[in-house]
Amino acid sequence: MYDERRLYDDIQRDFPLQPRPFQCVAQAHGLSEQAVLGLLARDLGAGRVSRIGAVFAPNTIGVSTLAALKVEPAWLDRVAARVSANAAVSHNYARHGHAYNLWFVAGARHRATLDAALAAIAAETGQRPLDLPLEREYHIDLGFPLRGAAARPAWPAVRMPSRQQLNDDDWRLVAALEAGLPLTPRPYHALARQCGLPLDRVLTRLSQWHACGVIRRFGAILHHRRFGYDSNAMCVWDVPDGRVDALGQRLARLGVVSLCYRRPRRPPHWPYNLFVMVHARSEDELHAALALFDQQCGLAAAPRAVLLGSQCYKQRGTRYAGAPASP
Repeated sequence: MYDERRLYDDIQRDFPLQPRPFQCVAQAHGLSEQAVLGLLARDLGAGRVSRIGAVFAPNTIGVSTLAALKVEPAWLDRVAARVSANAAVSHNYARHGHAYNLWFVAGARHRATLDAALAAIAAETGQRPLDLPLEREYHIDLGFPLRGAAARPAWPAVRMPSRQQLNDDDWRLVAALEAGLPLTPRPYHALARQCGLPLDRVLTRLSQWHACGVIRRFGAILHHRRFGYDSNAMCVWDVPDGRVDALGQRLARLGVVSLCYRRPRRPPHWPYNLFVMVHARSEDELHAALALFDQQCGLAAAPRAVLLGSQCYKQRGTRYAGAPASP
C-alpha cells in the first residue's frame, strides 16, 4: 500500500529530469509506472493537483504583480468572474478584513502587456486595480508538507537569480511547459516535440534553469485546500523602510510562512509594504502562526491588517509565453 502523503511530499519539488520520470517515482514508492500515472490522472481530473511542472522565480522571465479591487460584497462573484476571464490573471481570491477584498495575480512577458491587462480589468470593472509589483522577495514557496507538522523546516536565504534573456527556443519551451507535463511515460519527449527541440536540449535547459534558481520549484503543484490547508491569511504591515529587509528576512525564517516579500505602498489607500502569507490546516493553527509574528519579530506595534482568505476563484500557473515577442 502506497503512502499518498509521502508520494506528494516527494514530488512537489525536484521532480526527476529523466526520460522516464514517472518510472523513477514509481520505483521509489513501490508502485508501477502505470499506477503512478493513473493516480496523477485521477487527482488532476478531481482538481486536487493543478499540474506537474515548473514554477519560475518572480521577475526572471517575465513580469507580474499582485493587484486588488474594492468590491461591494453583493457584486463580488460577478466582478471576480470578469477578472478571472482575463488571460493574464493566474490567481484570484476573495479576502475579508479590508476594503480591498478581491486580490489577484497577473503576469505577462513584458510590463506593457501587463499594463494593458490591468487597463482592461479597469474598463471591465469600472475601477483601477491597486498595483503592487514585487520589490524584494524574502521567501516564496507554495509546496505544502503533508506529513507531520504543517510548518516547513527553516530555509536558507533565498537565491535571487538575475533576469534572463530568453531566445526563441527558450520561449517555445516555456510555452510548452505552462500547461504542465503530459501524463505519458515519456513526457519530456512529448515536450520536446511540442517545442521543436531535441530531447537532450530540453532536459539540459530545464536542469540549468533549476540549478540556478530560475525554476524555483519543479514538481506537482497542489490545490492546497484539497489537501487540508483550509485556512489562510495575508498579513501586511507598514514598517520603516530602513527596517523592512531585516524584518522580512526574520519572518522568512519562520516555518509557518509560505510567502514573504516587500511591495510598494500606495498611499493613502494602501500604506503597507511588508507582506506574509500563511497557510494552515485550521483556524487555531492559523492564529498560532499569527501570534509568532509579534512574539519573535517584534511587530506588535506596527500598523497592520490581516486579510483572511474566503473564496478561490482562479488558481493556475502564470502564463508568460502568450505575450508577443516585443513590447
